[in-house]
Formats: sequence, C-alpha cells, structure tokens
Amino acid sequence: MHFVDAKGILSGSGGRVGMNIYRGCTHGCIYCDSRSRCYQFTHPFEDIEVKQNAPELLEKALSSKRKKCMIGTGSMSDPYMHCEEQLQLTRKCLEIILRHGFGLAIQTKSDRILRDIDLLDAINRSAKCVVQMTLTTWDDKLCSILEPNVCNTKRRIEVLDEMRKRGIPTIVWMTPILPFINDTEENVTVILNECVRVGVKGVIDFGMGLTLRDGDREYYYTALDKHFPGMKERYMKRYGNAYELPSPNAQRLREIFRRICKENGMLSTPDECFRFMSELPERDTQLSMFDM
Repeated sequence: MHFVDAKGILSGSGGRVGMNIYRGCTHGCIYCDSRSRCYQFTHPFEDIEVKQNAPELLEKALSSKRKKCMIGTGSMSDPYMHCEEQLQLTRKCLEIILRHGFGLAIQTKSDRILRDIDLLDAINRSAKCVVQMTLTTWDDKLCSILEPNVCNTKRRIEVLDEMRKRGIPTIVWMTPILPFINDTEENVTVILNECVRVGVKGVIDFGMGLTLRDGDREYYYTALDKHFPGMKERYMKRYGNAYELPSPNAQRLREIFRRICKENGMLSTPDECFRFMSELPERDTQLSMFDM
C-alpha cells in the first residue's frame, strides 16, 4: 500500500460520474479485468495506491457541481478492500455525498459494506443509493479459488438481503461466467433464484462468458494451471488469444437467465440496469420509484 495526492477524483459526466478512491485490489480474483495492461498500472496490482486526499477532492468537486447526479464507485477497484477497515476513506466520501445530496451507485464483493449501511440508508432516503454485488459461483470451494480473499457468495446474498430490509435497491453482476468452470445450469439457476428471494432489482450479464486482455489473460491462465490442471490447454484450443470467451453453454444459460428475470420482474439487460443506476429521482417522487 502506498499513498498519493491525486489531482482529481471524479470522471465522466451526465447522470452518473465515477469515483475511484483506490487503484489495485487485494481480493485476488483470478479473472480480474482491472489487471489488464490497458489500465497502465505502474505499480504491482496488490500494492494498493491510496488517493489519500480523496475526501478533500470530492468535497471540492461536489461543492461546485450545479446539478445533482449519481456518483458511481467500485467498477475498477473495490471500495471495501482490507485497507478500508483502517483508512475509512470510502466512509468519509459517503458522508460527503450524503451532505451534498448526491446519489450513489456502489459496487463491491465485500460484506464490509455493512459497516456503512447507516450512510447508505441515509443517502437512499435523501437522494438514491444502489448497492451492486458480484455473484459468480454458489459453490463455496470454487468461490475460494476464484475469489480467494473476499467473503463467499452466500454471505454476499446475506448482504443483499440486509439492503432489501432497508429498502435499498440492489443490482447483481452475474459475471464472469467461466467456460468449463462455473458455466452450469445449476449454478446460474441457484444464483438467480437467490436474487429473486432477496428482491434484487436487476441482474447484469454480458453473454455468459468472460473477456481476457493482455495482462489479465496471463494471470488467469497461471491460475488455471495452478487450480485446474489441463484447463489452460482446453482454453487455448477453443479460444486461442481471443478477447471474448463465451461459454459453450451460453445459449441455454441465457434462456434460463431471461426466463427467471422475466418471470420475477427483474431488470435483465445491461442498458436497463445502467439506466436505473444513472437516474436520480426528484426528491418528492423518489419513494414511489423504489417500490420493490
């Protein structure tokens, strides 16, 4: 972990802007796209870059912003990594978002988010808060291989249920689905049924597969050699060095996905989910928009 003074904290424009307090991650997910060379990391991925002046930058940025909008965080680096326990930079930024009346769309794999459920609840009541969770596999042993340094899927489901109890809407990222590893009908079905049970608003899927870029690909294939002997060769034979690696079962899994989402009124396309996360309702109409 090392500390820097960043020049800015917000990126993007329009209905939703992005914020990353940290760069890098300690969750150790074997498929992590953020390891890709295109993101131009100049330090080891696990050596977390901490933007120590993030709260001050956010305070300045939101003070000067005329129109309220949704602030998104967590797409590149999880805001609830191990270092957040001591640094509490995410919590400080949530307090600033609440104070200025902005909305929040926050993505994590960690149950540490429950520490800040009071702030998430307050933001949702004053503006809008959407909590996003990534769910890839129901099997605990497999989860410990794919996502070794973070709580398992069952615990994340419990987190989603706690959000439901508070009336905080949730979105699930059911991605990536790894060919020959977690791309089974049973796995996809049980995750989706659990999403239904805990009242998830929508589920994001990008075609039942994964993508691999330079940097990410090498790390993933090294993990396959370690945990799934012979799997790398199977991948190379089928996909070569392709960027998109759809599951051989993608069509059937997509049918299951669409059916369960439609039958239970869950948003089921990325566009629908992103639109929902980008919309900041007027304060006098927000409660009616969150009827679950």
